[in-house]
Amino acid sequence: MNTEFSEQKYGETGVKTSFEQMANGEQKYKMIAEDGSYYCRTVASAQGAWQNSHVHIKLTEFYVVQSGWIAYASYGEDQVLSIQVMREGEHIVVQPGVHHNVYMSANSVIHTIKYGLNTHSDWSASPELDCVTQTLMESELLQTYG
Repeated sequence: MNTEFSEQKYGETGVKTSFEQMANGEQKYKMIAEDGSYYCRTVASAQGAWQNSHVHIKLTEFYVVQSGWIAYASYGEDQVLSIQVMREGEHIVVQPGVHHNVYMSANSVIHTIKYGLNTHSDWSASPELDCVTQTLMESELLQTYG
């Protein structure tokens, strides 16, 4: 269960800030503009974990690894699974319509920027991808894709 710890309303700048503790132990520090654009610094817990697989219809996401490493899993319309391990300084752009998930290694830090036509409803779970990713262990990710 996610726990929202604090949130500030939109000010004169049109940006609100919030902090969220995720069920997998991640901490998310967010800045969200009234136009829906979004920045988030995500700090992984002391134990690596997968996020929840999802897809956006109109939103583009930009992920960059600040420290540690992540595994990025995706599939598009072709339903072909792709996994890549990304390390400090590496980044990826996720186009709308791409089902994706991120495994964050222990204590890793990423930055996420979301842009485009962002609405609260432009996040849909991807249980099909979760069925594949949630069973992949860290050792397997590093040995096979790292």
